[in-house]
Amino acid sequence: MAAAVVFILAFVAGSEGCSPSSSGPGHLAGADSASLHRLPDTLRVVTLYSPTSYFIYRGQPMGYDYDLVERLAADKGMALKLEVAPSLNAAVEMLDSGKVDLIAYDVPVTAEYRDKVIPAGPEVITNQVLVQPVKTDSAITDVTQLVGRTIYVEEGSKYHARLNNLNEELGGGIDIRAVDRDTLITEDLIGMVDRGEIPLTIVDSDIAAINKGYYPDLDISLPLSFDQRAAWGVAPGNQWLADSIDAWAAETRPRQEQALLLKRYFEQSKTEFDPLGNNFAGGKISPYDDLFRKYAAEIGWDWRLLAAQAHTESKFKPKATSWAGARGLMQIMPATARDYGVAAKQLYDPETSIRTAVKFIADLDKWLKSRIPNDTERQKFILAAYNAGVAHVYDAIALAKKYKMNSNKWNGNVEKAILMKMNPRYYRDPVVKYGYSRGRETYDYVRRIYSFYDKAVKKVPA
Repeated sequence: MAAAVVFILAFVAGSEGCSPSSSGPGHLAGADSASLHRLPDTLRVVTLYSPTSYFIYRGQPMGYDYDLVERLAADKGMALKLEVAPSLNAAVEMLDSGKVDLIAYDVPVTAEYRDKVIPAGPEVITNQVLVQPVKTDSAITDVTQLVGRTIYVEEGSKYHARLNNLNEELGGGIDIRAVDRDTLITEDLIGMVDRGEIPLTIVDSDIAAINKGYYPDLDISLPLSFDQRAAWGVAPGNQWLADSIDAWAAETRPRQEQALLLKRYFEQSKTEFDPLGNNFAGGKISPYDDLFRKYAAEIGWDWRLLAAQAHTESKFKPKATSWAGARGLMQIMPATARDYGVAAKQLYDPETSIRTAVKFIADLDKWLKSRIPNDTERQKFILAAYNAGVAHVYDAIALAKKYKMNSNKWNGNVEKAILMKMNPRYYRDPVVKYGYSRGRETYDYVRRIYSFYDKAVKKVPA
């Protein structure tokens, strides 16, 4: 990224439910060295875009580290100033220069960082694990069984290095297939294992856990490396701040909140709504066809396309709630609903959900019209923006232009660029302003909608 992205988030901790140590801005911190210092009115934090720490999803900032540091600031009555660094080394430099107080990102607890960063907050322990299908007659339960097996990894990655070392330890025999990191990345390989396109890959256990939420038929239980410890970090000389954060993290409520966040990001299924077939019996798509007809007319869409979107979002389940908090038939985020004067609980009403979605679609159309002048083509971009957030679609358009694709066409062009936003090389590109996005989800989302829509057009009259 050309420059760090800065967000200022102010939080005021209410008295109800606060722990005894959370007594507002500038209160004396916990015990030991922390008791001699006052916490700042504003906590300056740096993090990195990543699938675990910080990302923008449907227009909302999310991520395990982001949510946790937000809770720290709220509990301690501090404003939170968040910056996004392009790399961990850049984040460490910001800490060393005094530009930030805290790195809210997993800094490895290793000799490399010992003199640069003091660990703070909850420790994270990860290792590299084998990714394999759950249902297989040749499941690998021991590393010695890797001999004679084919494993795909990113060329030059730490997984490649570990596999080479493991191959030497076992006396050779592992068929190591190194793939170009510009073409495929770890998350691509995980999906390919799930689809049966490759047999095995290796990934860090936290990334594996997140992706198992999308691919429940994968086994990620076999570790292939020693444990790697990591934690947030403060600058040397600020042991008092580390002590204060550690004391907060040890309190009952933060521990409970951390457990919920771990479940949300690393354990909860990201595909809660089982796929449903639809034979369009009686020339109907859903029980809500009349509502789709009514509101699709407001934006000039074929109502069957709007119905196809609802099917992809919730499988026509009006009470559906996603792992990220999206609700209702059209899976609208509560923060988005508030922009249209709709309370979160109202999103479970089918008509309210469809009406709000159509208002949002109308706004997305306005925001994208100058970039994508063709009305029919723009619908695909709107659907992508509905799924990922319009900022990520802007980024994908910018990447498509830079890498000589047609930035006005979705299929085969900008849809490829949205996939690139999963790769650090591209989501850290200077033309990208909003970092990591799970592009595979958006790519598949648009294609699933149009697949369903094409079937509906053949079976259901307009």
